[in-house]
Amino acid sequence: MATSTPPAKLELRPPPYPLDALEPHMSQNTMSFHWGKHHRAYVDNLNKQIVGTELQGKSLEDVMIRTYNKGDLLPPFNNAAQVWNHDFFWDSMKPGGGGKPSGELLKAIERDFGSFEKFSEEFRSAAATQFGSGWAWLVFNPRPSDGKELLVLKTPNAVNPLVLGYTALLTIDVWEHAYYLDYQNRRPDYISIFMEKLVSWDAVSAKLEVAKSRVA
Repeated sequence: MATSTPPAKLELRPPPYPLDALEPHMSQNTMSFHWGKHHRAYVDNLNKQIVGTELQGKSLEDVMIRTYNKGDLLPPFNNAAQVWNHDFFWDSMKPGGGGKPSGELLKAIERDFGSFEKFSEEFRSAAATQFGSGWAWLVFNPRPSDGKELLVLKTPNAVNPLVLGYTALLTIDVWEHAYYLDYQNRRPDYISIFMEKLVSWDAVSAKLEVAKSRVA
């Protein structure tokens, strides 16, 4: 009698560039620890938590939403969300990134924040003032009450916009392990370098286009 094959485990996804590609702004040493150890541990721990449960074989997003449990977090949530958050963080950067976006993304930012400079100030402030560990995000709101589709959010620990009903467009990781090897306790310096040298506006633009098409 044939036996069914159990669903494959969730895999550690590599960044979309070599681990030394973001130097000198984010060192290979930081990437090796951050992706190779922290991110890997979230994946390994999540697989241990869900093996043999009804969550095994579900998509990462499904696991995350189910275990967020309307804010009453179930044990696998933190690992599931941190896997998702880190995948998204790597995609938010590219070699030779930073600067200013263009096209429809720039128009949307100027419409909802007044100017790119005001957006940048709000995003930097959110990242700098997130107490302890967490994330800052640019998100698309599919149901804006005030007409503004783009918002800046900050979230603690592993919480992310997806479980809050928003579509993430950009994120910066402000857990200390994201920057301490390169910037020690100088979080504002890390945030500035991220904005000026690392952001992949191409990736943000593509995510905004998909978000708007889903609403349409």
